[in-house]
Amino acid sequence: MKTVIFKIKEVSWEQENQRIMMIRKKVFVDEQNVPMEEEMDELDVQCWFVLAEDSKENVIGTGRLLPSGKIGRMAVLKEYRNIGVGSAILNALIEIANNESINNLYLHGQVHAKAFYNKHGFIEQGSIFDEAGIPHYKMRFIPH
Repeated sequence: MKTVIFKIKEVSWEQENQRIMMIRKKVFVDEQNVPMEEEMDELDVQCWFVLAEDSKENVIGTGRLLPSGKIGRMAVLKEYRNIGVGSAILNALIEIANNESINNLYLHGQVHAKAFYNKHGFIEQGSIFDEAGIPHYKMRFIPH
């Protein structure tokens, strides 16, 4: 497994929307065939965001937290998966939720990522459902 130095930082939609959307377009639209009109929504302006950057400040991942407690749009470039970037993004979003006193965290996790979210304290609730043509679970955060 390659070692990659990266950092996670909280950013605003207003300042970083182009870099956020670049990652989401590559992962969701190009790789997973989610229509761009489904990927874009009016909720981004309300969210907290984190970006993962490599040592040259290239963006390699992102995620968002809505005021409702929903974590979403978790995306990591393919070549940076399985080295801890997704975990660092998710942990940063959980920390933001704690700092903002949001304690009803949940997400819609793609079925293939269920074990990843389970490892971070998210438990699936209900049956599998379709979102943007991809099977998902609703998952609720149960702090350890």
